Amino acid sequence: MYYLYIGLALAISAGITSMIIPRILLIAARKKLVDMPDKRKIHKDMTPRLGGVSFFPTIIFTFCFVLAVRILIQDVQKVELFEYFVREFMMLVCGMTLLYLIGIADDLIGVRYRQKFVIQILCASFFPLAGLWINNLYGVFGIYEIPAYVGMPFTVFICVLITNAINLIDGIDGLASGLSGATLLVFGTLFLMKGLWVYSLFAAATFGVLGPFFYYNVFGGATRSRKIFMGDTGSLTLGYVLSFLTIKFCMYNSEFMSYTEGAVVIAFGALLIPVCDAIRVACVRMRDGKSPFEPDKNHIHHKCLDIGLSPKRTMLLLILIAICFSITNIMLVKYLDQNLIILIDLLLWLGLNWYLNRLKACKSVLVKTKLSKKKSVKRRIASKVV
Repeated sequence: MYYLYIGLALAISAGITSMIIPRILLIAARKKLVDMPDKRKIHKDMTPRLGGVSFFPTIIFTFCFVLAVRILIQDVQKVELFEYFVREFMMLVCGMTLLYLIGIADDLIGVRYRQKFVIQILCASFFPLAGLWINNLYGVFGIYEIPAYVGMPFTVFICVLITNAINLIDGIDGLASGLSGATLLVFGTLFLMKGLWVYSLFAAATFGVLGPFFYYNVFGGATRSRKIFMGDTGSLTLGYVLSFLTIKFCMYNSEFMSYTEGAVVIAFGALLIPVCDAIRVACVRMRDGKSPFEPDKNHIHHKCLDIGLSPKRTMLLLILIAICFSITNIMLVKYLDQNLIILIDLLLWLGLNWYLNRLKACKSVLVKTKLSKKKSVKRRIASKVV
């Protein structure tokens, strides 16, 4: 029955999103609520950026509806739902609501990043208030149980980091939704294996909204008013949902959740690309004397584009790499030391960035050589004419 409920959630979520997005496109076209192209952005045409408006209401409706159906059919005991989940879910909805509102405001009129950052910290603080915080590192750096006064601020930091990472990686079509979908698939499967079907249901409800959006975002034509971006409304919603699932997966509670060997390493592998890219970009900006929140074209997808990959190939490559990191960490955590796995992940990540930088440098040298040759040919022709 668990698989039936999860399949029902996927179908309902995808169906509702499929009906909402065309209406959003129509309203955005009539009211000219579009994202204008500029030098920093990849797209060349005016494109609506309100696709994320459909995420939050669809996720909440789908999750609550399917959960209510199960209660009506199977008469679920109170302990299974209310004691372990309702507090977390209520705080999650509060945080999602605030981020949804600030995201809409940013997509429509713009919001200063400091204001968004304050709201993100406030929303992240809801998790420890609900009793949801990272209380165990499972042996990473030799640390196991951690006290509340360390774990709670650390949880807030992780939540803000993941939320911003998904927001920042949303630079080309399909990348943020593809990476989020892969991570949701990993966490949904792991929670189902642990018997925590409610969290798998929530992951499925979120995964369902990404299918129709991915179609319009990647394959829709801007000239035919069929293309749409998720905007900050969508990226903040996805980032907050992923941070919730990450923190829940890493939290150890012996009353209803079995001990997960290497939970932190598994979660790290699932989110490695957006999180490490966000940290790297912030460090580079501060090194150059800029604000870590100042936009630029230094993300990993920009590097892939600079070496000649198309946006779709870049998106597919990064999603494939993210899936490989997730699967590898899950498989190796039983056989290798966790710190060694993290070290290998970081070395591979740094090696990938170094390789892309080398390819970019080689390409720029080739371009300069070709330009110099063209200029020399033009000078010779001009001298012969004279």
